[in-house]
Amino acid sequence: MSRLSRRFLILSYRSLNTSVLSRKYRHTMAENMFLYWGSGSVPCWKAMIALEEKGFSGYKNKLISFDNNEMKGEDVLKLNPRGEVPTFTDGDVVVNESSAICEYLESTYKDKGTQLIPSGTKQRALVLQRMNEAMANLMHKMLLDYIYEFMETKEESMNPDNVARKTQTLKDELNRWNDYLGKTGAYLAGPDFTMADVYFFPFIGFGVRVGLNLDSFPNIKSYYERLSSRPSIKASWPPHWKQSPGSFKPLTGKM
Repeated sequence: MSRLSRRFLILSYRSLNTSVLSRKYRHTMAENMFLYWGSGSVPCWKAMIALEEKGFSGYKNKLISFDNNEMKGEDVLKLNPRGEVPTFTDGDVVVNESSAICEYLESTYKDKGTQLIPSGTKQRALVLQRMNEAMANLMHKMLLDYIYEFMETKEESMNPDNVARKTQTLKDELNRWNDYLGKTGAYLAGPDFTMADVYFFPFIGFGVRVGLNLDSFPNIKSYYERLSSRPSIKASWPPHWKQSPGSFKPLTGKM
């Protein structure tokens, strides 16, 4: 065997060994992490995608039942007095609120897994802007101000002018995001998957679940179809969604 071949084999072995050690290290760290979560929750899904992207797929977890009000159980309340999920621990560190969990993971384990918030000034600024836009706008216009109302009130009891106004507001918002993707391409902030996508995708996934037709938003549609097969998103897909299509469809025929 030539000296060059031996050198190549040594370097390849070292690279492989480093990769194996890195995976073992991430697995060890993941064993110190614990997440309380609920299936189908947009905030929980966001935190779970971030955990997968950072390479912590082995984290311990407990799926709570919203129907049984388990987020108000003693085990959650002792960590999160609000009795909400996601509730997350990393060793003796307690982090609640999905955005705080995502940003904690990225800042604490920046060199692990996917870099979700880039260091370059311009791209970082765009990622941060899209993250906060998703939370400030889609959270309200899709969930708090629209879908949750259908959960609490029968549509025949609603003011039709109010429903029409909220529907148009949501449609305008989705058109804005469709335009963003038309400019940036594969992902919300450019060619790479970032925290902007971690924040945005669960809203779209939830929208589709409750009847959103993406045909009017072709860029979002191709984005949704492409990202649905991304390993972190497949691994964290709400389990009860896989079992049935669901019957709550307030967005059907609205867009």
